[in-house]
Amino acid sequence: MTETSGTLHGGTLLSAVHDLARAVGDAALARFRTALAVETKADGSPVTAADRDAETLARAWLTQRFPDDGVLGEEHGALRPDARRVWIIDPIDGTKAFVRGVPLWATLIAVAEGETILAGAVYCPAAGELVAAAAGEGAWWNGARCAVSATASLERATILTSDDRFLERPDRGGRWTALGARVAVARTWGDGFGYLMVATGRAEAMLDSTMNVWDAAAPYAIVTEAGGRFTDWTGRATAHGGGGIATNAVLASAIRAALVESP
Repeated sequence: MTETSGTLHGGTLLSAVHDLARAVGDAALARFRTALAVETKADGSPVTAADRDAETLARAWLTQRFPDDGVLGEEHGALRPDARRVWIIDPIDGTKAFVRGVPLWATLIAVAEGETILAGAVYCPAAGELVAAAAGEGAWWNGARCAVSATASLERATILTSDDRFLERPDRGGRWTALGARVAVARTWGDGFGYLMVATGRAEAMLDSTMNVWDAAAPYAIVTEAGGRFTDWTGRATAHGGGGIATNAVLASAIRAALVESP
């Protein structure tokens, strides 16, 4: 990585997640705000031909360049799942936004060995923003090094979530509402875009009560390499915990305490 130039010149995996995210995201962008049939999957989430076709492109790209690696995608499942290294793909994270013409959807690309995330990229094509990261190589926002914020006060913090309705479960006790009353800004700028905001220092926290690994792997990579913290709701630093709390480093303990710890 060449930090002195201020531009991305990373190793193979950093360049690969960056390039793949851009290719897949641009393919999805070409279908954005066009007439697409919207189907409902078994889990109740929407899907379109744009999702499926973008993931098909990703698989072809990977087969050409990394033929021995496995692939796990939201739309087409697992390919070579026993491979030492597996690429994790969500071609359109935030399909609900995508089908409504809202530009805050993202393409998520990550690569892992077991539960160790080696690299990841979050690309929001309609917003013109891409953050790519790899272990030990930092996080790079549109080609320049980025970092989480240094904001140390909850009263000055911006907190985000994909959908605050899911955080008002009885076991969460209305804690999102209570935390929102303490901070400067509480918004539902969600999905991958929210984690990109944390990694680039424009928000202090982003959280989701429910995440699949294809939702979490790329955000885990960019937030941690930008100097932040990404944990599941039990406090484990993992993309495989079924949910996510991403924060800057200095507010990590305070935000977790407000959201999940017993009084």
